[in-house]
Formats: sequence, structure tokens, C-alpha cells
Amino acid sequence: MRPPLAPYAADPARSRGRLYPIGTGETRGPRDAFQRDRDRIIHSVPFRRLRHKTQVFVAPDGDHFRVRLTHSLEVAQIGRTLARALGLNEDLTEALCLAHDIGHPPFGHAGEDALQAAMAEAGGFDHNAHTLRLLTRLETPYPRHVGLNLSWETLEGLAKHNGPIARPSWALAEADGAFPLDLGTWPSLEAQIAAVADDIAYDNHDIDDGLRAGLFSLDDLRAVPFVAQSWAAVTSLYPDVDEARLVPELVRDQIGRMVNDVLEETRRRVADAGVETGDDVRLAGRALAGFSEAMAARERELKTFLYARMYRSPRVKAVADEAQRLLAGLFAAYRADPALLPPEWRAATDDPIATLRRIGDFIAGMTDRYAIAQYRQFVGPIELPEGF
Repeated sequence: MRPPLAPYAADPARSRGRLYPIGTGETRGPRDAFQRDRDRIIHSVPFRRLRHKTQVFVAPDGDHFRVRLTHSLEVAQIGRTLARALGLNEDLTEALCLAHDIGHPPFGHAGEDALQAAMAEAGGFDHNAHTLRLLTRLETPYPRHVGLNLSWETLEGLAKHNGPIARPSWALAEADGAFPLDLGTWPSLEAQIAAVADDIAYDNHDIDDGLRAGLFSLDDLRAVPFVAQSWAAVTSLYPDVDEARLVPELVRDQIGRMVNDVLEETRRRVADAGVETGDDVRLAGRALAGFSEAMAARERELKTFLYARMYRSPRVKAVADEAQRLLAGLFAAYRADPALLPPEWRAATDDPIATLRRIGDFIAGMTDRYAIAQYRQFVGPIELPEGF
């Protein structure tokens, strides 16, 4: 049985609604607004495509490395744990966690950089804004409207889970213009929890993937103070177990420490702010969910290590550079001849900005392997470096 919701939790019975009203005949099953949002996301085509989109490694050879889909599921698990302990709405939190990366293009941040450069004269590309564009305009599974017609609270949380937005990109401004999302305020606590759950998930699961890929060793990792602290705790509990078998326990221990810290710190901030409603959360003027100052410093040290030894490692960078070249070449081919696009993806006008944005929409929806296949078909041969 779920615990009662806190007074400042998102309440589906008080949702600000949807852009397109739902008739009684369209409500299938005993689900509230946020449960339906979660289910719409899970059943969507873009969510399924996440299984073939880069997390850190491009089209990894190993079956055990994370991809965007598995990362999103892991974020959702951590997010639900935090939400339940804090008396927040688990379904909204889960929906936000599952959809937070749905706007990522192929090849992760390397692909985003390539699209940002290719679309510069059309306002650029931002994966978070594209999440809103994808869910409100591009994905159209319903007969009477475009988009998934998600609730205001879900769209708000996806738009600004990292905080207020003073200067929205063109795609986010477009979504906000159609259904105003109060971009200048903080989001719900559910959205803030989804953001910190994302950090906890990739900080710790990337340790597992980095070790598996041979990008760093346990000795390297233990030089990070936070890791050294957790490693000492784990080895004291299991002194006779082989080190390799203790890596999963290390990851679990670190996740647990971070989760407990977020719970304690968030409760403290909420009490200090005296919030009593969801509107109080939005007008608090600061993030109410997050790490303590001490844990935030430890987490920054861990991130610094991962950036140096994993995300910017020569092996990862070599693949990322080639992936950027691939997407830049593919974009250039479509721009030179928009007839190469499938008919449904061609711009409805001759406006060059509209054409660039439609090309960006099409490429952003691709999986890694489909982008490679399209490049080979329209540009030429390419082989991404192997090694993971």
C-alpha cells in the first residue's frame, strides 16, 4: 500500500489538464492522469527507439553495456524510490524519468553537437527542447490531435526539470506558446527528483560500464575519495570475496549513500522553506530536492574522474568524432537534396528554416544503426571504430 501523498505533491485530481480535452470514451481503464502519461510514454515509438541509442558507447558490441533505454529504466527505479519515501507522486516521477532522454538524437551528446552545428541558422538543436517537440508535435498516435497530449505537469517537468528557463530555445518556445508551462518558475518536486535520479544513475552505472570497457581500473577508481569510502565499507563486509565480484556491491553502496543523502537534504530544504503546496514549491526560488553540500562536492569529484577517464577518453572520443562526421555528412546530404527524405518528413513549405528543422527532426529520431545505414545509402561507406 502506498503512503499518503505529501500536501505539496502533484495531485492528478488537481492537474492543470491537457492541451486537448479527453472525452469520457477515451479514458481506458482505472488510471489517473499521470498513470496515463506514463503509459503513453512507454507505449510510444520514440521510447522503443531508445534501445538502439547511445548512452556513452556508440552501438556497443557488448550486450551488457547501457543504452538510453536501460539508463531511463534505471533512472525511473531510483526516482520512484525517492518519490515514495518523500510522499511524492510516483507515477508522475516515473513518467518524467522514463521520458527525460527521449529527445536525444543518435550517438548521444556527439550527435547533439553535430545537429546543433548543422542547424545553427535555424535556431540550433537541444535534446531537452526536442523532447517537448517530439511529445507535443511529432509523435502522432491519436486520430484527433498531434502529440501524445500529456498533462501539463508532465510537460512542465520535462521542460524545466533542471530549473527555470529564462531564454528558451525555439523548440521549447514553440511548445510553451501552444500550452504555457510557466518556464520562469521552478518545477514540481517530482521533476526535481527526476533530475537528481538521473545524476545518481549515470554517475554510478557509468562506473560499471567504464570498468567493463577497460577505460580505467579499480585502482584508478579508488583514488576518488567517495569511491574509496564506499569501497572500504564494502570490503569490510566481504573481506574474503574476490574484488571483481564486489564491483556491483560498490555501485549499490554508492547509490544507497546518494539516495539517503538526497532524502535527508530534501526534507531539510522543504522544512526550511515552509512549503505547503505545489505552487509553493514552484515559487520557492531555489531547488528543494538535491544533494547536501558535502555530497554535492563528492559527486563533482566523481564526475570529474568520469569525464577525464571515460567521456573524454581517446577511445570514446574517436568514436564520437566519427559519429559527428557521420551526422554532419548525412544532414548535408538531406539539405542538398530534401527529396532524399521520406515524403512525410519533407517540409510543407519552401521556407529554408522549416526545411532545416524537418531534417533535424528526422535525424534526431534515428537510432544509431539506422543513421549508419542512411549514411551508407546516401553518402558513402563508413565504419565506426570498434572496441567496446
